[in-house]
Amino acid sequence: MSQIVPNQRLVSLRKAAQLTQEQLALKIGVTQSMIAHIESGTKDPGKDNKLKLAAFFGVTVEYLFYEVYYDVKS
Repeated sequence: MSQIVPNQRLVSLRKAAQLTQEQLALKIGVTQSMIAHIESGTKDPGKDNKLKLAAFFGVTVEYLFYEVYYDVKS
């Protein structure tokens, strides 16, 4: 059983949308390095960026940044 954590969820959503970190950054108005930091979990994106990312992907902030799920298929 593998754990699916928020950082991985953002990466998965970005890749499913066929976007690079740079493309996503441009679409939400941040730098590519900010996206890299968010995806690696080394920097908190802040409230505004959490809202932008959640809105962009059509998910809740909670789903994107806080909820942890377990994949029982692994």
